[in-house]
Order: sequence, then C-alpha cells, then structure tokens
Amino acid sequence: MKPLSELHLGVLYALGAYLMWGLAPLYFKYLEFIPVGEILAHRVIWSVLVTAVLITITRAWPNVWHIIHSPKKLALLLITTLLISCNWMVFIWAVNNERMLEASLGYFINPIINVVLGLMFLKESLSRVKWIAVFLALIGVLVQVYALGALPWVSLILPISFGFYGLVRKKIKVESLTGLFIETLLVAPIAIYYLFMFATSDYVNMLNNTLSVNLWLMFAGVVTALPLIFFGQAALRLKLSTLGFFQYLAPSLLFLFAVLIYDEPLDVDSLITFMFIWSGIALFAFEKQILRKFK
Repeated sequence: MKPLSELHLGVLYALGAYLMWGLAPLYFKYLEFIPVGEILAHRVIWSVLVTAVLITITRAWPNVWHIIHSPKKLALLLITTLLISCNWMVFIWAVNNERMLEASLGYFINPIINVVLGLMFLKESLSRVKWIAVFLALIGVLVQVYALGALPWVSLILPISFGFYGLVRKKIKVESLTGLFIETLLVAPIAIYYLFMFATSDYVNMLNNTLSVNLWLMFAGVVTALPLIFFGQAALRLKLSTLGFFQYLAPSLLFLFAVLIYDEPLDVDSLITFMFIWSGIALFAFEKQILRKFK
C-alpha cells in the first residue's frame, strides 16, 4: 500500500481536528452547570497531564527540553498560550450563555481571517478559483451578519485569536504535542491558583463530586488536547489558507446541533449561509478537477 503524502496526511489531520471541534459544544453544553472559569481551569490542568502521558509514550521529552532551552521559541509559545486561553474562555462562555449562534458565526469568519493572515505574513497566494471560493464564503458570512443585525464581539474574538494562534504556531514549527504541553504548562499555575483561591462552586472540590462529574471534568483534557494536536500536525503540512477552509466543518456541525438537538429554527438566512459557504468549500477542494474540466 502506497504511503500517504504529507499533503494527504495534513488533510486527514485537519479533518480530524475540525470534526472533534465540531463535537466539542455538546460536551461543554453538558457541563453548563459548572462555572466557565472552572471549566477552563480543568481544560488546562488535565491537558497538561494528557499531553505529558503522550510525550512519555512517544519518548518526546528531548523535544520539550529543546524548547525550554530556546528563549525565542518559549516566548512565542507564551504568546500562543495567551491566544488559545482567550479563545477557550470566550468559546465556553458563548456555549453556556446561549450565544452559540455568535460562536458559530465567529468560526465561519475564521477561515477568511486565516486567508488574510496567510497572504499578509506568509506570502501565500490564491488562484482565481480560490479567490472565488473566498468571495462565496464571505457572502455567506455577510448573510449571517445581516441576519444578526450586528457583528457581535464573540464573533470577532474567536476567529482573530485562533487565526493568530495558527499563524504563530506555523511560524514556530514546533511539534504539536510538545507545543501544547508547554502552552498548557505555562498557564497551569494560574489555573490551579484560580481553583484553590477563587472558585466557589459546589464542584470545585473533586473529592465531594460524583465519579461521573469528575470523569467528565477530566475528559476536558482529551477534548482539548487531541484536536489541537491534530491541528498542529495539519498546520505543519498545509498552507494556512488551505487549512482555514476546513474550519467550516465545526460551525456547520454547530448549526446542525442547534436545529436537531437544541430545537433552534433553521431559518432562510442559515440556509443561504450554508449554500454560499459549502459552494466555496467545493470550489476550494475540487479546484484541479474544475480547471481540468474547463480546459
């Protein structure tokens, strides 16, 4: 069997990452009885443990020591830590405060942010077909903006923070598992301090929780670590502009959950948005076949 190329591996990693992110709102919606700050703290702490176990299994500790002894890479990872922490906090808050539509709009915007960042900072180029795809996706986003009547702050912070996170991670060229371990390790002291000094809910003391609640909280490490590891692997293999278009999978799943699980109405605006965005994805994904057909 012929081994997969780096491009195909990147596509598989991107699909895995964004499908897992698409399912994540179900998890955080289930935990809405726990304050946002506590959920974020658990995400950080359990992610450190999950990634540490994976690093041990893969014998990747030399990579960690190499990064720790590189002040420049460590400083850049501190920046990505702040960016991803901000993204996590806003996303959890949006899901647990009935702002899922604004969150989904933010993730619809994210690929456009990625394309712009790729063009500005990485000197990436787009073909004519891909520019048409971007334009179709932009129309879909504008339809949602028109339907909401404004561009909410949630819909701005989510794509900007994650877009720059992807850009800096691509610049650092740090292996995804190593990078995520150091990112969560850097912010872990703050998370632990918050749980012990500021958290006041009935669930802050895990010794008083049921086994079920504790397992759900611990699962935050898996929910956080796996998609980011996949994303990091995809970012090393794909153009930022190409990677960005997979982002539409997550908000599309969020729309489906809103309609099928949370009984939100599927209005005409949402249908139009899907039409434009998936048309853009189709153009982006099948560019070669389209050009070949019209030659």
